[in-house]
Amino acid sequence: MTIRVMLVDDESLLRMAFTMILEAQPDMEPVGQAGDGAEAVQLARKLRPDVVLMDVRMPGTGGIEATRRIVKDLPMTKVLILTTFDLDHYAFAGLKAGASGFLLKNARPDELLTAIRSVAAGDAVVSPRITRRLLENFADRLPADGGTEMDERVQRLTAREREVLIQVAYGLSNTEIAACLHLAEATVKTHLSRILMKLELRDRVQAVVFAYQTRLVRPA
Repeated sequence: MTIRVMLVDDESLLRMAFTMILEAQPDMEPVGQAGDGAEAVQLARKLRPDVVLMDVRMPGTGGIEATRRIVKDLPMTKVLILTTFDLDHYAFAGLKAGASGFLLKNARPDELLTAIRSVAAGDAVVSPRITRRLLENFADRLPADGGTEMDERVQRLTAREREVLIQVAYGLSNTEIAACLHLAEATVKTHLSRILMKLELRDRVQAVVFAYQTRLVRPA
């Protein structure tokens, strides 16, 4: 399977560098480039890429808003936010907008390629522990209470599924959750799959964001 990747950055040289890296991979194909968020949304709707590499600081429509629109219109397209700092507010906003992770702009080529392959396979690039740190650092930007829609979605979960979600939000791996709740690891994976389906979430990182937004877990 060839991973179709779209590049979004207002720096043409950076887009060119990423293109060269992608073209050298037998399992990847750069399918389009955009220099701002508005163009990115239009191009994504046309090309329907598997993965979008999204810069955040661009003239006009920024990368966060573009991410929000793309994720809404194209549920199968995954977005990787390109950011400058490990725990800046752009990464936080990107995760809330529906990105499957974030990547530092100075990441090595092998890290970039691994990240693209990971999100294309349905995994999240950012670990739940880092996501938790992000949410705790920017806790003041979370809503004071979960909204009605969010509360209704929580009610879809069984008591055991809610327990698993809370442990995911704490940053535990499936193995650690299995040990903590005295479950088989395969059972934890099954619960997590059902949680994502019931809550209409894209991946594990989005589950962590959801848990904090609905106050199932509160920042330390």
